[in-house]
Amino acid sequence: MKLGLIAMSATRAHNRELTELGFTLPGFVDRSRVIASLPSLGLLTLAGMTPREIDMEYIDVPDLSDVEGLPGEFDVVAISSFTAQMNEAYELADRYREAGTKVLLGGLHVTALPDEAAQHADAIVIGEGEPSWPELIGDLQRNRLQPVYDSRDRTFNLGKSPLPRFDLLDHDRYNRMTIQTARGCPFRCEFCAASMRLSPFYRVKPVRNVITELRHIKEFQPEPFIEFADDNTFVNKRHGKELMRALAKEHVRWFTETDISVATDAELLTLMRDAGCVQVLIGFESATKAGLAGVETRSNWKAQQFDDYMAAIDKIQGHGISVNGCFVLGMDNDGPECFQNVVDFVRDSNLYDVQITMLTAFPGTPLYDRLLEENRIIEKSAWHLCTLFDVNFQPKHMPPEFLESQFRWLVEQLYGEEFTHERHAKFHERQAALLASSAGQEVKLNEHHYG
Repeated sequence: MKLGLIAMSATRAHNRELTELGFTLPGFVDRSRVIASLPSLGLLTLAGMTPREIDMEYIDVPDLSDVEGLPGEFDVVAISSFTAQMNEAYELADRYREAGTKVLLGGLHVTALPDEAAQHADAIVIGEGEPSWPELIGDLQRNRLQPVYDSRDRTFNLGKSPLPRFDLLDHDRYNRMTIQTARGCPFRCEFCAASMRLSPFYRVKPVRNVITELRHIKEFQPEPFIEFADDNTFVNKRHGKELMRALAKEHVRWFTETDISVATDAELLTLMRDAGCVQVLIGFESATKAGLAGVETRSNWKAQQFDDYMAAIDKIQGHGISVNGCFVLGMDNDGPECFQNVVDFVRDSNLYDVQITMLTAFPGTPLYDRLLEENRIIEKSAWHLCTLFDVNFQPKHMPPEFLESQFRWLVEQLYGEEFTHERHAKFHERQAALLASSAGQEVKLNEHHYG
């Protein structure tokens, strides 16, 4: 049996004007290019659970329009994709089925809309893939594949995580690799398209497993840049510190996503810096405290932290770790002033990097359900608009066209060459000053010691 692992995870705006603007403002598309160039860790993890006698091949398909026919010939294919590209994934799945190839579909979108996905697959996996995969593979080998494998009532123990098959990749294609150290997030943001669907519980992976995966990557990339594929890496500070101490011995550079609470732990920040942390992405979501009201479905934690945002950014960046602040435009408490508010916040906080996205109603989220009930979804099943850069709902305080036009204006303000250079220069100047001050203090200590 030959198994094809097909990753379809490119990100791009459906809005033509925004796409064209991105070509003139490289900073706007940098993060999207990074995401598009990351391999599918989910597929590689499942490959690690697959018996070695099964022949496997991993293929990236960024744009189906560039593919004539099929990207490869297989007995079975497992296709992974984001919601925004799901229609293309369905089209490719249909092509394979017409050719007599069995098709497996799973992931966030499939879990949210299993009945839809089942129309394009011989079998679907609902929930986390690891609990169901061994059974599915066994059924394939015995020619008794079931139409549905549902693991929503089974929580996978990350201590049993297999070693992802990084050896299946063409490593010349990737400028960074991914490792998962934790799964899930305790904050239930209404718009979140990840944690609530696949990972209702926050779990951490044993540090020994993380280091084993890193060393496996080093077999193919001696000096890799690592992106931790976590929703929120440092929820568990004790685990985070243990991980940092182990990671410091590996001499790698890395990026991750976490929440603002890391700023309250100076020891953790020092360990992160010494372990090679280059940048953290933090979801600030709004540039005003009022804008954060109701963002979470269970609490109002982020709104409670807002008054500490500026000081937290300063403290993190003061440790030599740049902050990429993420803001969501078009939330229900946002008025027309929200765009200028973001510009002002970014300038006043000296954020090194900034990431802006549209509020997007993804299927399966509380946000989608609420907006559907309020008759505010512009077009049902318009998954091609779920890019984070397109409007798929009726904003509460502005027309959709205004949100789109002002989003483009904000892109021009934030990612223009002058403002980008200004932010980066301030960060590097501060780091140079801190290094000089540290060196001066060391000289004084030595003089005192030997005096």
